[in-house]
Amino acid sequence: MGIVEIIGVAGSVSLLAGWRLYLCAFGIGLAMRFGWIEVPEHLASLAVLSNNWVLGASGVGMIAEFFADKVAWLDSLWDTVHTAIRPIGGALLALALVDASDPNWQVITLLLGGGASLLSHGAKAGTRAVVNASPEPFSNIAVSTGEDVITGGLLALVLANPGAAVIVAILLAGAAIFAILIVRRILKRLFASEAKAAVG
Repeated sequence: MGIVEIIGVAGSVSLLAGWRLYLCAFGIGLAMRFGWIEVPEHLASLAVLSNNWVLGASGVGMIAEFFADKVAWLDSLWDTVHTAIRPIGGALLALALVDASDPNWQVITLLLGGGASLLSHGAKAGTRAVVNASPEPFSNIAVSTGEDVITGGLLALVLANPGAAVIVAILLAGAAIFAILIVRRILKRLFASEAKAAVG
């Protein structure tokens, strides 16, 4: 992989980790284990993602997240707790994919990877907070299942075709920004109507 492709994969994985951190860690570990992505010699120590214990832990986290995400109140609690965890995890996953032998690249990768994960996490948590407010459970389950499928599909795509990763990263970042703006507008209208009702 060239540097542009590596940065694209790292960016895509960081953004996807903001949605499903454990799925991304498990998927990358599995890809390393079966040789779907090559681990450069200078990053050999980061092949720890393919370690049995790490795969087991990320697999358990992935299953827990899958079920927690389907229950509205538990999903909101899970997202709140993971506001600190996902950006750190996304930054570390990005670092695992980029040449970290240069301290400059280390800092840049950690900042951009963490920022990308925080951006997509903010979009997910905000969007799901609006969906979770719905009294019926089906919209929450449908949105959550959609996130599972999209995350798994895009992760497989960027690992199998690193050339597409830059486009995926740009589209994910754009979608996250768009979602945050929409959620902001919805909340603004909601608070404005509640303020009018309180005054009236």
